[in-house]
Amino acid sequence: MAVNAKKIAVYILVVFVLYLIITDPETAADYVQIGFEGISDAAKAVGDFMTWLANGGK
Repeated sequence: MAVNAKKIAVYILVVFVLYLIITDPETAADYVQIGFEGISDAAKAVGDFMTWLANGGK
């Protein structure tokens, strides 16, 4: 039963994303840009932490 609920949730999400892209592509592009900026910031934070760790935590 949980697998079916997961499939339905993914289907609804895909339909929503397609609807958003078709009806308002500028807003969809903004969401994608926000997502990539978040991923970039997270990767930079991990890199900074690893550098800090490699320098002995100083």
